[in-house]
Amino acid sequence: MANLPLEKLPFDDVTDFENADRGFIGALVPAVVKGADGRTVWDNDAYAFLKAECPDTANPSLWRQAQLTVKQGLYEVTEGVYQVRGLDLSNMTLVEGDRGVVVIDPLISAETAAAALALYREHRGDRPVTGLIYTHSHGDHFGGARGVLPDGAEEGVPILAPAGFLEHAVSENVYAGNAMTRRALFMYGDQLPKGPDGHIGAGLGMTTSTGSVGLIPPTVDITATGQEETVDGVRIVFQLTPGTEAPSEMNFLFPDKRALCLAENATHNMHNILTLRGAVVRDSRIWSRYLDEAIEYFGDDYDVAFASHHWPTWGRENVVAFLATQRDLYAYMHDQTLRLLNDGLTGPEIAEELQLPPALENSWHVRGYYGSLSHNVKAIYQRYLGWFNGNVATLWEHPPVELAKRYVDSMGGPEETLAKARAYADSGDLRFAATLLNHLVFADPGRTDAKETLAGVYDRLGHGAENGPWRNFYLTSAMELRHGENAAQVDTATPEMLMALTTEMLIDSVAIRIDGPRAWDENLTIDLVLTDEGSHHRLTLHNGALTHRTVTDPRTPAGLTLTLTKPQLLAVLSGRAPDSISTTGSPALLSRLFSYVTKADTAFPIVTP
Repeated sequence: MANLPLEKLPFDDVTDFENADRGFIGALVPAVVKGADGRTVWDNDAYAFLKAECPDTANPSLWRQAQLTVKQGLYEVTEGVYQVRGLDLSNMTLVEGDRGVVVIDPLISAETAAAALALYREHRGDRPVTGLIYTHSHGDHFGGARGVLPDGAEEGVPILAPAGFLEHAVSENVYAGNAMTRRALFMYGDQLPKGPDGHIGAGLGMTTSTGSVGLIPPTVDITATGQEETVDGVRIVFQLTPGTEAPSEMNFLFPDKRALCLAENATHNMHNILTLRGAVVRDSRIWSRYLDEAIEYFGDDYDVAFASHHWPTWGRENVVAFLATQRDLYAYMHDQTLRLLNDGLTGPEIAEELQLPPALENSWHVRGYYGSLSHNVKAIYQRYLGWFNGNVATLWEHPPVELAKRYVDSMGGPEETLAKARAYADSGDLRFAATLLNHLVFADPGRTDAKETLAGVYDRLGHGAENGPWRNFYLTSAMELRHGENAAQVDTATPEMLMALTTEMLIDSVAIRIDGPRAWDENLTIDLVLTDEGSHHRLTLHNGALTHRTVTDPRTPAGLTLTLTKPQLLAVLSGRAPDSISTTGSPALLSRLFSYVTKADTAFPIVTP
């Protein structure tokens, strides 16, 4: 992957800095947010070191991006539209209506959202929240909902979201939530010390807050482009954009305020086609088409565009140029990856060969601060052809540890491997040094000299990375090699998140925790009759697989039938035995089912009774 040399980037162009400061009203001082237990969940002041010149331990382009994203406070976007930036990974936008204020994307945590709303009210008056809009189904755009609408305050307040929002918002935190949470620790790097040789941001923002996560379900679904809603006297026209940055996402226009919200479809960086924390691969082709549609659909009806990250763009011509460049970025990545794929190149080979046009490489807002050209190209390849690269030698390779032992043996043993790796590192070939050392550490995890050498290589790779998540992955991996695994986790399985799961998803959350080999010889059926939903679900554990279906008139009775409400079902799945559950059949079947469930560290808290 060839890149434009850093010295050729337009560092003398200060437009982004002018726009990031435009409309500033006031900052949170100190910019520290604490939870009810006194724990710090956000500290923007820890990044004061970014006021200095870029050190040798950071890529100058990423340092510049961090200087922009660290700016925090309340900003006026246009008359009646305000943003709070720098109090979480994402922005909170507030649109003033007839009686109060409509909140767009209430950050990740209730604590940071409450602080953002308080900052707005300090400068604009104590207006009530009269509407809430979720732009899309990622946690940094809904998790802080209780910070702006405390429990009970949502009564009568319309909550708008794109079609499919609730399903996608909660499924990420259930099906692969444990693995995603673990990877997110590396991607956002919030466990790293803040400093010039440590954490300097994530490209999309600084990092993620670590407060209380909640979810208030939507009351108004946006189901079609062109749908118009009025909230507290504020007219809004929507464009649905499913399958772009999120499976459920939307742009929307405030025609009376001439302001366009671009959600997270167009921000001031290249975004991810496949985020490093893990997700379903996104469709860069459709992403490009929706950006093109936005240019045409919203016409001349806006003077400013803003998003749920970074800073706004003012002037319609500037917005069109911004959207057109973003559009071309995703189209070019998609089409050129497919061209080279069809010429027989594999994902890693395409990532090395593909280069963006100079006009794109010179645009700050498509630089790879969050997504990268390298891992996006591989993601597009994965979307179309999957993990197999077509070379049959890779079809049935040994797993990592066994493969590593054989590589180390082939290279002459651990001492020779370590010496060769150090030589490659000394010559500047850090990528291959990391490959050799990774094999050595996998083959012999007890070698502290190999771990320390690999950590040093990761330090150097991280300090040179333009991409924020790459830097954080490298430096967090180096920290873990030196100090052991960091067990810190963010609990996304809050009661509100769990209640938002459909009954089918709740059952799925049990199915993916069944220890299949132990359950091979089991054969049982359990019926769940949900009185508050009026539904009847049959669970079957057979050949180690837990399947389920909705039934209306079961032909044969189940071994156990539970008649209960959804809150009671949650209690049962959490290992508690609430009163007033009607049972028919053998209650022992429930204990037998749970005996095969493995307990996950995070996500849904199923335990063995």
